[in-house]
Amino acid sequence: MGSVSVRYIVDDVDTAIRFYTERLGFAVTMHPGPGFALVSRGDLRLLLSAPGGGGGAGRDMPDGRRPEPGGWNRIQIEVDDLARMVATLKQAGTRFRNDIVTGNGGKQILLEDPAGNPIELFEPARR
Repeated sequence: MGSVSVRYIVDDVDTAIRFYTERLGFAVTMHPGPGFALVSRGDLRLLLSAPGGGGGAGRDMPDGRRPEPGGWNRIQIEVDDLARMVATLKQAGTRFRNDIVTGNGGKQILLEDPAGNPIELFEPARR
């Protein structure tokens, strides 16, 4: 199987690049133009596309609907110390949808990228 990628529609690709690289440790893999970039972290390839951009992913649908950011589907990033990461991100002005939640598998929290796309930070339970 080849690589697996997730696409997020974002309002501003350059703003999204700064967020993912500066706050979440992603690296820019490709940025061929203002409407698209590919950033990666480990095995995760995140495709950032602007609505109405030159590529196919940002184009309007045949029924007139337009791709837009947001929703509830999300990527999950595993972290070693969730509380420390959350404190650092809050200090940088990152928006969160909730507080840290503890469940059987560990702790998690939802934050938003600059376009409002959700990201789950997850710290597995210590066994």
